[in-house]
Amino acid sequence: MTGSLQIKNDKYYMVLNTHDAQGKRKLKWMATDLPAKGNKKRAQKMLRDTLEELERKGLSVCCDLSFSEAIRQWLRDSALRVDPVTWQGYAAIAERHILPYFDAAKTKLVDVDRRVLQAYIDEKARSGRVDGTGGLSPTSIRRHKNILFQTLKCAVRDGILPRNPCEDITLPHQQRYEPGFFTAEQINAFLEAAQDEPLYPLLKVTAVYGLRRSEALGLKWDSVDFAAKLVTIRHTVVKVTTTVEKDKTKNTSSYRSFPLTPDIEKLLHGLKEKEQESRRLFGREYHDNDYIFKWDDGRPYDPDFVTKKFSELLKKYGFEHIRLHDLRHSCASMLIAMGFTLKDIQEWLGHADIQMTANVYSHLDVQRKKEIAGRLEKAVAAGLQC
Repeated sequence: MTGSLQIKNDKYYMVLNTHDAQGKRKLKWMATDLPAKGNKKRAQKMLRDTLEELERKGLSVCCDLSFSEAIRQWLRDSALRVDPVTWQGYAAIAERHILPYFDAAKTKLVDVDRRVLQAYIDEKARSGRVDGTGGLSPTSIRRHKNILFQTLKCAVRDGILPRNPCEDITLPHQQRYEPGFFTAEQINAFLEAAQDEPLYPLLKVTAVYGLRRSEALGLKWDSVDFAAKLVTIRHTVVKVTTTVEKDKTKNTSSYRSFPLTPDIEKLLHGLKEKEQESRRLFGREYHDNDYIFKWDDGRPYDPDFVTKKFSELLKKYGFEHIRLHDLRHSCASMLIAMGFTLKDIQEWLGHADIQMTANVYSHLDVQRKKEIAGRLEKAVAAGLQC
């Protein structure tokens, strides 16, 4: 329980933070009968003593709110403060995993401690996949932990819990992820095989510029300046449970421009002509919008469709499976092979900082390391000869 001192009618009052059965905070005023002048230290001691006494009596544990309802309450509140896509991710994790677990356990908010949270984390790490094929990844577990932490942080703020027990849990070791990628030869072979597929223009632009799925789908005609020969990433289309269109990028570094290569310029001019013809053919049935990549009737591609179709095309033309996002990694691997620096790659891919680029791609710079090793070997040999 927490409290503070307030002065009313020239006397000190203690204002205590209490909670009703639903967990809503209520302020309780208690008189000290101490005049405001000259009694600040006495009033402070009285407040401390009163809070300690109430803690001993267990009155701070009067909240009957369940942990699940506290999580639902946090979700409702956070919907007004966080990015819609981020909130969709929170809600999906809560609905699929956290809420069913704690609903079944009938855990009260005031009973949540390190032991309760660790049991949840351990179970999800062991057998948390919804399809029953094993545990969740360390990265997924950390997303769960964030929801638990934020909910309990609110409970501490409201005086329901004395401290956040989520600070004490042990998380699974984060394993280094090494993305798959295609070589330049493989990308060229795949794009040549798929050149008659409707998805070909999107895949080519994605591979050349190393775009995220959200950036490729967010390309609009106002992103293309044919006169200046530039393509600018300024819109995104993201989906977790529902599709969200945003006139902003993932971060400020993601807002970037690329030179319009001759091949991409020719491809985009062709798409523009095709769109004009589709508008004429479909008439009123055409779905009017400014997106570049879409169906003939104007409907923008659904993000999940693009991911699924890419996998189908790889299988159709006999290529090994990689993720759509791995086209982005393939672009980075080609840039490294061509001798570009990590700083160049950071700016091309729109990473927020170079450390992220180094963490993901530094291990791909095999040729450069071979050159370093060769030169060092020659230097050592020359030194020995002296």
